[in-house]
Amino acid sequence: MKPEIIRIMQECAEASDQERITFPEMVMKLAAVGVERYHADLLRGERTFYMPSGESHRVSAEPVGETPANDFAAGDVEAAIRAIQQQKIQYREFCDRIARAGCVGYMVSLAGRRAVYYGRTGDNYVERFPSAA
Repeated sequence: MKPEIIRIMQECAEASDQERITFPEMVMKLAAVGVERYHADLLRGERTFYMPSGESHRVSAEPVGETPANDFAAGDVEAAIRAIQQQKIQYREFCDRIARAGCVGYMVSLAGRRAVYYGRTGDNYVERFPSAA
């Protein structure tokens, strides 16, 4: 993988954790370098970015501040998504809220224009988003 692409992946992860970049801005930057999707593991504090070629790169991220609930509450995940979209909360609070709702990770498909938030048992909530391109 090209060093420039890895640098952008790392910068996006850091900027997100430091609340210096919004989700739409991150999606645009990643799409511009050809990233197909990424996975955020809230418990391990990692993001893994994937290219269409199958190449991937893992980046350390800030672990979530809450212990995810055992039961998944899709409505609470959706409420946290709406709150961050309306700029009522920022990324760290968003992560804490989805963890309290039982989310242990999420996968963002830039190609599929959706994010899939999931819990310990595979219960999930899918949020579609407009194309970044």
